[in-house]
Amino acid sequence: MKQPYLKVFFSLALFAFALNLAAQTEIKSKIVDFQTFLPIESASIYVQNTTIGTVSNSDGKFVLLVPREMASDTLVISSIGYKSFKSAVGDFDATMDVFLEEDIASLDEVVLVASTRPKTGNDIVLRAIERLPNNLPEQPYLQKGFLRHKERNKKEYKWLIESALTLYDSSYASGADDNLKINVDEIRKSYDLRDVDSLFSYASYLRYNKRNLNLRSRNLIRDTIATSSLIKAIKWNDSRINGLENLFKGKLNMVRNSNMERALLGKDMLDKHQFRLDTILVDDGRKIYKIEISKSKEFVGLNTPNIYNEGFEANGWLYIYYDNYAIKKIEYELVAASEAQKRRSKSLFDTQINHKLIMTYTEFQDKMYPNYVYYETPKLVKIGDRSSDREKNEDEKGIDKDEQFYYTVQEILFTEIIQDSTTVSNALKKDWSEDIFSSKPYNKEFWKRYNVLLESEEEEKLIRDLSKRATLYKQ
Repeated sequence: MKQPYLKVFFSLALFAFALNLAAQTEIKSKIVDFQTFLPIESASIYVQNTTIGTVSNSDGKFVLLVPREMASDTLVISSIGYKSFKSAVGDFDATMDVFLEEDIASLDEVVLVASTRPKTGNDIVLRAIERLPNNLPEQPYLQKGFLRHKERNKKEYKWLIESALTLYDSSYASGADDNLKINVDEIRKSYDLRDVDSLFSYASYLRYNKRNLNLRSRNLIRDTIATSSLIKAIKWNDSRINGLENLFKGKLNMVRNSNMERALLGKDMLDKHQFRLDTILVDDGRKIYKIEISKSKEFVGLNTPNIYNEGFEANGWLYIYYDNYAIKKIEYELVAASEAQKRRSKSLFDTQINHKLIMTYTEFQDKMYPNYVYYETPKLVKIGDRSSDREKNEDEKGIDKDEQFYYTVQEILFTEIIQDSTTVSNALKKDWSEDIFSSKPYNKEFWKRYNVLLESEEEEKLIRDLSKRATLYKQ
């Protein structure tokens, strides 16, 4: 008697699943420069007047899930300096690449406007910072996002984790420490090989937390350390160097936290940065200033606890809308400049660029919200002979420079903005945790409906290799 009911139940479940898949349209393509035929990385792909969107990867490729009811809405593909491509969602042809043509405005237009308008890069940036209270959200909101965190040395991937995130921000006017929260909602992938490189982190953890000042990583043996203890040390090291909380609440959240003490774009920013107007470009039909960031009279520092993170010079680019002075994009690097930081960076990381940040913003209901974040920094994992100016014999033991540090990269794509006060209030009643190590079962149905960053072809190959060998959580 029970068998017919079971058949009906499974038939209904399959029907509901099919309806759910049919309720979304998958759009995939590749974005290419019309003249050079080269892929365009970090182009914006979004449904007009919504917060549904993504960005293209290093191959120029993207994938975007759009609710089926938006078939008649306009899909926009844009990149600063190019003419935008527009099509109805339902009419988009995924069999063809999308070619974007260059689009540049005239810098001479700056000279022809009223004298009250700023004309130098410094003055334009100062005006943009002055306008932040008008251009950033004034009310509490939630944002849904996708995180891809990856770490590799020069030879191979060591860690990959992908998560769905929720960000809460009470408003630009409020301090980030108490009024900005991050929660890890779901985990998609987690592959970890860092146990073979973690003795330095473990020794540092014991020195800082157990006050064992004489402990050195070279005296430790991996097989004598419990994996659970090693994981605790790795988590501690991650949180102080490239934890999500640091990224959002610290100085590197440059626009949102420009009102914090000693902010990188704070009241004394011209002591550490100079801004030069380069040209005027076009972004989706709007003129946008392209402004070069360069060094000034003082070094830049991040004041990271227990880490020497001082003595830098900044360089990069700022993109600011011509009409309302809203900041659209930041490309920012901190380069070793003091003698102490130059020696440290060369010895430990074999690079002078210690921090690389890209942040883009999207306009929604006349306010600018985070859209995409890319953050890269080297992280020390092994200590060997750091004497770079002497030759070693072949039989001499030491640490391979290619394995001494990790390139750590965090990419975050924000896919939805929630402003409803009841939804925001209810979300805050739950427990929040930015711990990407938290154990969560894989939710297959959730990820089928969630927008993510598309991996490049190189990343796909490296991740497949990593997934076969991941060991850290295998007790």
